[in-house]
Amino acid sequence: MRRTTVIETIVILYIILFLYTGISKIMDYAVFKEQLASSPVLSPVANLIALILPVTEFLVVVLLSFPRWRMKGLYASAALMISFTIYIIAILSFSDKLPCSCGGIIALMSWKQHLAFNSTFIALSFLGISLEKQLRDQDKIAAKAIFQ
Repeated sequence: MRRTTVIETIVILYIILFLYTGISKIMDYAVFKEQLASSPVLSPVANLIALILPVTEFLVVVLLSFPRWRMKGLYASAALMISFTIYIIAILSFSDKLPCSCGGIIALMSWKQHLAFNSTFIALSFLGISLEKQLRDQDKIAAKAIFQ
């Protein structure tokens, strides 16, 4: 499989994920906000996170959508997924019965399923970053050869 095909597949998966979860959070905003408020980890900043998180997910979609900003989008995707994973680990230290504020069908996953899901997406982001770097390095070498 070509490097660009793998990168595009990873980007499309992330775009679908963040559009889906962002839209789900906005469509059920009151529930999303309430679930955040019930979190022992996030309750003090629930209102702020309820506003910022969907917007951040949409901004990452924009970054991923344009090749010029794709690397930033891949790094932002990795950072979000790592943050979500750290949050899940923190939640599990309190209770495994707390509601998920993920949005949509993803909220139906168990916390352990979330960890597996997030780990897969973290691995995909690192693969995407690595392949994107290789592609950019290859383009630089090709451009340098043309101008010599």
